[in-house]
Amino acid sequence: MSSYLITGVPRGIGFEFLRQISADPNNTVVGLVRDKATTDKKVAELNRQNIHIVQADLTDYDSLKKSVDEVSPIVNGALGYVIANAGYISSWSAYDPLSVFLSSGFADDELTTGFAIDVAGPYTISKAAMNTAVAKYSAEYAESGVLFMSIAPGAVEVGQDKDITPHQIEKGMALVAKFARYAPNFRGRTTPEDSVKSMMSVMNGASLESGHGGCFVSQSGNKQWL
Repeated sequence: MSSYLITGVPRGIGFEFLRQISADPNNTVVGLVRDKATTDKKVAELNRQNIHIVQADLTDYDSLKKSVDEVSPIVNGALGYVIANAGYISSWSAYDPLSVFLSSGFADDELTTGFAIDVAGPYTISKAAMNTAVAKYSAEYAESGVLFMSIAPGAVEVGQDKDITPHQIEKGMALVAKFARYAPNFRGRTTPEDSVKSMMSVMNGASLESGHGGCFVSQSGNKQWL
């Protein structure tokens, strides 16, 4: 039996992690969300007793502290995995054997400079900072047996093009052309289902012994982002 804490589960990649992991009835899965009522309705459609939705605001320390009291009895005081899909590193992460943070290939400087990837500046900077934080946490907690790692999910279709403007379409087409130069076999975005399957495979094969502590890899377990 394994216990998982997942942030950012209401939709997209986060919900797909919740769906795939909870498919094993031996797993206990806790999702942290801001809007519990809406998420509860969506989760109810899965009809799985091993999913627990807990309300918490990741930017509010008191809210997170309160969630500890609610989550602890659910997981019998011990977490096996933390999957930070919402991109926030909390005090939860220092107390479980494996903490995985979702990053982005945009945070790879070689990709940025080699192919002039000039979009998503603030997003990229935040992910690069997160990768450094993950490396620092790994340096501090590796001796305690805690594995921290960052995984980029690849290009995933999660409805991000809704209400896109003509200017954004133009920038998007230019970005696709750069992607084609970087990865000639790239055929467009994948589904959350396929992305999560790939990331779970990387997670399940990761260990401190194999050098994954503090690493930043793609959904393929390497530096090939697409």
